[in-house]
Amino acid sequence: MASKLEFARFPAPDGVNGWWESLPPPKAAVAVTSERRYDWVVVGGGITGLCAARRLAELAPDASIALVEADRIGRTTAGRNSGFFVDLPHDISSESYSRSVEADKADVRFQRHGIDYVRSVVKQHQIDCDWRDDGKFHASVNRKGHAALAHFAEGLERIGEAFEWLDEAAIAKVTGTNFYQGALLTPGCSTVQPAALMRGLAATLPANVQVFELSAVKRIEDEGQSKVLTFAAGKIVARRVILCTNAYAATFGGHPNGLLPVYTFASMTRVMNADEVKRLGGTRSWSLIPADPMGSTVRRLITDRICVRNHFAFRPNLEVSQGDLAKAKSLHQRSFDRRFPMLKDVELEYTWGGPLCLSANNGALFGRRADGVFEAVGCNGLGLSRGSASGKLIAEYALGQSNDLVRQLLNQPQPRSLPVRPIADVAVSAAIWVKEFSAGAEL
Repeated sequence: MASKLEFARFPAPDGVNGWWESLPPPKAAVAVTSERRYDWVVVGGGITGLCAARRLAELAPDASIALVEADRIGRTTAGRNSGFFVDLPHDISSESYSRSVEADKADVRFQRHGIDYVRSVVKQHQIDCDWRDDGKFHASVNRKGHAALAHFAEGLERIGEAFEWLDEAAIAKVTGTNFYQGALLTPGCSTVQPAALMRGLAATLPANVQVFELSAVKRIEDEGQSKVLTFAAGKIVARRVILCTNAYAATFGGHPNGLLPVYTFASMTRVMNADEVKRLGGTRSWSLIPADPMGSTVRRLITDRICVRNHFAFRPNLEVSQGDLAKAKSLHQRSFDRRFPMLKDVELEYTWGGPLCLSANNGALFGRRADGVFEAVGCNGLGLSRGSASGKLIAEYALGQSNDLVRQLLNQPQPRSLPVRPIADVAVSAAIWVKEFSAGAEL
């Protein structure tokens, strides 16, 4: 039976991505402008698609592979996050990130698989993306936050993972601010300049991978034993297709797939001058997440900038307004001012949004669809670590390989179905509001 897959949502200009803008201009994009044929097409140039294309090329060096991205690689979602390769349990629907012992151990195995894979590529090709294996701080600002950290620490002890407690003076020595009352250091997290990483991964793909940017797929149709991907100015015919479109795979209406595109927002300061750096003190580079998952993530960058991320908004059409961005910047400014009163003249230079791909039950899509298309979709707030692992593993699965991690992903729950719209819109937005309100001082 012939099948047809239509694409309705594409990356939009959701603010000005500071990670991208602070890099040198990229090389000119190569777009799909004619008819081409490949053995494989990977749709989506984020971390999942980049790892899927690379692994296909490694395992099938004689195959021809196309990687297609609707925008520029590194400018959209995968280059808009906070740059954390999180190795530990990180269920953002939980009040303390943790779930059960079995689920937490499975998450750690899966996420470290992705981190190790990307780290090996970065080292092999010497990708300049400020890769750091310095860990991350979970910081609290009050008793409620400390209780959440204590609960998380208990979960880490149960699964045998290392951590270190820092008191108020110790975390102040790192951050330069007295805002935090304490913190928990987990050493296995890696951090990165995400846009630089995406560009570097694309530029170092094996020779049998052709990268196309500014090439949005309009639809995918059957043509005999092949698939035809239609673009605005051309088409690609391929034997096999892998979808790595994350939030852009979310559907609403007739056949909802349970995926939730929830935007989160970030702002980045201008470069601090020498006097401001001295006033701040602390260490030159650190990465911190809040005790409450809905609080503020903060990174101090080696470039003498500070990045603040908070605020969530359910945007099922995968677009945000200028009002959304203005509200986010105002919240970021408030968070920045509360943490860094000594930097009152340091402006927020960039503000942007990017969609997370969540599900109500932490489920994701992985495997072969009924129409023969392979997919690895749904990172539930851990796009870098889960995306890299699932991208590598979907390539292995599509080539007929099996291993414990592939079986783990095939057995994971499907995203739980959502109420019909507009009920889903109201319910999700209300849940976000309640959780942000509960975060309180963590914002």
